[in-house]
Amino acid sequence: MTPNRFYIEDAGKHDGQVVTVRGWVYNLRSSGKIKFLVARDGTGLMQCVFFKGECSDESFELFGKLTQETSIELTGKLRKEPRSPGGYEMGVQSLKIVSVAEPYPISPKDHGVEFLMENRHLWIRSSRQWAALRVRAEIIRAVREFFDQRGFIGFDAPVLTPSACEGTSTLFKTDYFEEEAYLTQSGQLYGETGAMAFGKCYVFGPTFRAEKSKTRKHLTEFWMVEPEVAFADLEDNMLLAEQFIEHIVQTVLNKRAAELKTLERDLSKLEVIRAPFPRLSYDDALKVLKKHNVEIPWGEDFGAPHETALGVEFGKPVFVHHMPAQIKAFYFKQSDTVGGPGVEGTGKYALGCDLIAPDGYGEIIGGGQREENAEVLRRRIQEHGLPEADYKWYMDLRRYGSVPHSGFGLGIERTVAWMTGVEHVRETIPYPRMLNTLRP
Repeated sequence: MTPNRFYIEDAGKHDGQVVTVRGWVYNLRSSGKIKFLVARDGTGLMQCVFFKGECSDESFELFGKLTQETSIELTGKLRKEPRSPGGYEMGVQSLKIVSVAEPYPISPKDHGVEFLMENRHLWIRSSRQWAALRVRAEIIRAVREFFDQRGFIGFDAPVLTPSACEGTSTLFKTDYFEEEAYLTQSGQLYGETGAMAFGKCYVFGPTFRAEKSKTRKHLTEFWMVEPEVAFADLEDNMLLAEQFIEHIVQTVLNKRAAELKTLERDLSKLEVIRAPFPRLSYDDALKVLKKHNVEIPWGEDFGAPHETALGVEFGKPVFVHHMPAQIKAFYFKQSDTVGGPGVEGTGKYALGCDLIAPDGYGEIIGGGQREENAEVLRRRIQEHGLPEADYKWYMDLRRYGSVPHSGFGLGIERTVAWMTGVEHVRETIPYPRMLNTLRP
């Protein structure tokens, strides 16, 4: 890389200086003796002005050969210009063409989703997609920062697993030599082993669900971060989760406000995201849903209308805890009462919590306290019809120094969608995988 290379995002540090921008043509317009070019270099956009006489005659003539996405080098003097993207513009002195681009298939006119998905490798260059993916990168950085600063150990779980975590109906199956294996639904079970070894850890990686879903909130491949903490109960879990969300939101507001503005996100809705968050039991949540005329029978899971109603009621993320045990996974500790202790048997409630984001973006965190009793857990595995042999290693955690422990999972794509305000999670990851989307 060229020493002291200039990037557009650093223009404020070089006011009045002559610099060289290396990037691509974002758009062009011409008016006689003055020509305008907006350049992008991956870090931002900058207006570059060609004045007859200020730039070389050769460069002025070369302007006519430029096309959208042509790669270029521009040298000129920076000056403040509030009307220019980023607040600075360049008075061009010289232009060098690196490679002239063929007619670009994505133009400012509206394109259908199918066309844009087929050209995703080019669509990510557009300003809104660029902004959303920069916010995604910042969220991921903030995730690691939060846990690393608090002494959590990054703990890598395998992608190929012999067993299910969330239920066998949504597994992608593959051959593994002489056995069957599955793409992981979650790193949680392995994360629990890390918590028993290190006290607190987090798994961060891709997960897979073979769900034939076409909603705006589902992908078949997505990224999750899953902390697990030994000697932690449901209350500890919710406290950690709300501190985590506050850190992510406030970090992105501080670091990526420009990108959020490009996406026309209402920043005031994010500025109020501060812990603590409202907390209510599933039973109390049903009362709120009744108030909003979206009732469901006790024991059913929430759908989009119910999550939206909770967001309207509170205007910020809200925890719903003590969900019906019947809709939660086998590993949840259970209780017969809200706020009561776990029981040696089948409880009515799971000691779990879902964090529902406002504005209809749904559940962004799901987790809770895990069952630490070996016999109870074995019975649950049997009740769910899971092969005990595949979970022998998991049962060992309850046989060798079992302790109360808890954790949660946060889906990166839904979090990006909520923070950026984009309509669909397909815009929150470079190459989304959906029911009918495998290419590019």
